[in-house]
Amino acid sequence: MFSSPQGLAALLKEGGRHFTGIDEATLKNIQACQSLATITKTSLGPNSMNKLIISHIDKHYVTSDAATMVNELEVVHPAAKLVVMASKMQEEEYGDGTNLTVVMAGELLIMAENLLKQGLHTSDVIKGYEMAIKKALQILEGCVCWSVKDPTIVEELRKGVRTSLSSKQLGIEDQLAQLVAEAAVKAMPRSVSDFNVDNIRVCKLQGGSLSDSHVISGMVHGRDATGSVKHKQGELKVCVLSCGIEFTGTETKGTVLLHNAEELLNFTKKEEQKMEETIRAVRDAGVEVIVSGGNISDIAQHFCNKYDILTVKVQSKFELRRLCRTLGAAAMVRLGAPLPDELGTAEYVSVEEIGSSKVTVIRASGSRVATIVLRGATPNVLDEVERAIDDAVNCVRSITRDRRFVPGAGATEVEIAHQLQQFGATVSGLDQYAVLKFGEALEAVPRILSDNAGQDATNVLTALYAAHQEGRKNTGVNVEGGAGSGAEATIDAVEHGIFDHHDTKAWAMKLATDAAITVLRVDQIIMAKPAGGPKPGEQGPPDEE
Repeated sequence: MFSSPQGLAALLKEGGRHFTGIDEATLKNIQACQSLATITKTSLGPNSMNKLIISHIDKHYVTSDAATMVNELEVVHPAAKLVVMASKMQEEEYGDGTNLTVVMAGELLIMAENLLKQGLHTSDVIKGYEMAIKKALQILEGCVCWSVKDPTIVEELRKGVRTSLSSKQLGIEDQLAQLVAEAAVKAMPRSVSDFNVDNIRVCKLQGGSLSDSHVISGMVHGRDATGSVKHKQGELKVCVLSCGIEFTGTETKGTVLLHNAEELLNFTKKEEQKMEETIRAVRDAGVEVIVSGGNISDIAQHFCNKYDILTVKVQSKFELRRLCRTLGAAAMVRLGAPLPDELGTAEYVSVEEIGSSKVTVIRASGSRVATIVLRGATPNVLDEVERAIDDAVNCVRSITRDRRFVPGAGATEVEIAHQLQQFGATVSGLDQYAVLKFGEALEAVPRILSDNAGQDATNVLTALYAAHQEGRKNTGVNVEGGAGSGAEATIDAVEHGIFDHHDTKAWAMKLATDAAITVLRVDQIIMAKPAGGPKPGEQGPPDEE
């Protein structure tokens, strides 16, 4: 009894571990979060670097999108997971600004580490950060420089989403912004607050170049119609089946003895008659288009062609749900004559040829759905452009909630840091150091932008502070200024149309600060011994015979 472990170890099961204090717990957590921020920070801004990520199912991602990175990295460190959760919350709420959340949380923790090593108590750092974020959000309100007047005007939306796209697809941001703005206006409901990002779809077709991309009203299914009927127009009734158009066979195999040729001819006649009766009943209900979620047998396709019914096969259940929502239909789980309530309506269903690919365009009256048809040389290019468009579409959703924008290119961060320095000088007590370090952490954004552009970050930051002290608070980093420093390395963000969404930036700063404070509040890590047996998804040891 007296030889057993003493202290906290005596309370834990054998194999349990615990870490206590600044050195063992807090600083180790800070280092983990810093490592995560180091991964994503080179992917911030227009000159961002790509990461090649190979997932656990051997899927390759070549991306500069921080949301994709943190999702596929499968972070297991508990402190770093807090930062990942903050970035995921930012992705869910605004669809953009995830990299800013991770980078800022990492920088705040690095600054906190310096303060802790200087002798400040954790509670002083936390109190200072809470004061600083409150003041920073007040300063952010005063940085608003432009607002979208009307979200139903293409040009207004184009200016709003352009910066979001340029951070991932520099050089083609104007073309992509035009596509997103056109699609958003087509999908915009009368009440802009009801805008649904799912109403803008992306159809990727390999071949051609990105300049061949265009917007189509309605939903585009990336496959040809299965039968000989290729075009329908007018007031169309559509039947959506979650099952296939075929008769299910028995599980047991049967053997049939045929005595003559007549028996062979009549062998499948009953099945053909039954299928024809079913298709005729569907046609008599007024159905002109069938969307099937399963296989369409040859005999069923023959009778669909005979009764002039256009058939479309959709393999994705998510695509099937979107079609049901677009058409106002209910997916049927049985093959037979539909009830009137189960039918959807469309005004145009047709097969169109885009490049060398055939697609089916489905347009429903009263349904505001638009599809961006993306063309590109390789699947990786198309995937990365699609991720950039997703961010831009989420930016449109943010605009419908809050139309205000602040200067981009790091101008807002420098202005907040500049004003926080002045505010920090008025704060009494040890909290002052944390407030000043908060402002220093915000300098990371212009510093990273200039580093990624191959510029001298220290000289650029000096030039930015000089401009902001003169009252030019829209001055940001000129990422196209080459390796120069000084005046040529800075730019007026508003004049060049570089804007960041106000709410997106505000929430990124809030979530990053909350994540950093949560990590700093941890002073003890207690880990139980991992449970035995294989991990979920792994195969256990083979059975012994």
